Amino acid sequence: MEQIHELLGYKNIKIIQNEDMFKFSLDSILLAHFVTPNYKTKKIIDLGCGNAPIPLFLTLKTKAKIYGVEIQEIAADMAKRSVELNNLQSQIEILNADLKNIYRMPSFANTFDIVVSNPPYFKYNRNSNINKNDFLTIARHEVKVKLKDIIEEAKKLLIDGGSLYLVHRAERLEDIILSLKEENFAVKMLQFVYSKPSSQEALLVLVNAKKNRNPGLKVREPLYVYEENGEYTETVKKIFNFQKKV
Repeated sequence: MEQIHELLGYKNIKIIQNEDMFKFSLDSILLAHFVTPNYKTKKIIDLGCGNAPIPLFLTLKTKAKIYGVEIQEIAADMAKRSVELNNLQSQIEILNADLKNIYRMPSFANTFDIVVSNPPYFKYNRNSNINKNDFLTIARHEVKVKLKDIIEEAKKLLIDGGSLYLVHRAERLEDIILSLKEENFAVKMLQFVYSKPSSQEALLVLVNAKKNRNPGLKVREPLYVYEENGEYTETVKKIFNFQKKV
């Protein structure tokens, strides 16, 4: 069943969701917050945009043209209608298409300043513990697209020095770095995301890599999602625009 929600604490942005199929995740918002467009940024593309939480969030940070690519028709339709609901058609364009070879679209190859993606996290094989819901299986498992596909496509879309932003499971970091190096990306920034301050292992990693640039890695301070009592940390509340109760 579809519902219209506010994008977290951003009351001026609405998003259409379906509890059984597509609803945005914390991961997507953390990634959108991690992206740092500047005054030179003209074009951004989100590969695998789902119902468009990242393109919608990025309108808070930039006036750049934003494209969202989504292979699943139902999700792409929800994304398009969310864009229309917010009157953002002039800034965001949703494409219902396979992200592989999307660079062949007119004026796409080597023209984007930023590529962003919250890809499927889990490798897929016959023995994979997949969701009964096919929509979620495609979103979470490498059924339609693999990490390597996204990185290869990003290389073809980005200008020299352009940035690729990813969020992924921390356990896949070795795969990420090796795949990026194969395509001549330099990893420039990492930030590890932990459930809470007492967590022994990171759950997620946020990655920024640049096309055809020299190495020079910086690691940001850890990001903790929850306090020990289960409440969101002040950092995450600020990202989500949750106002302090008076």
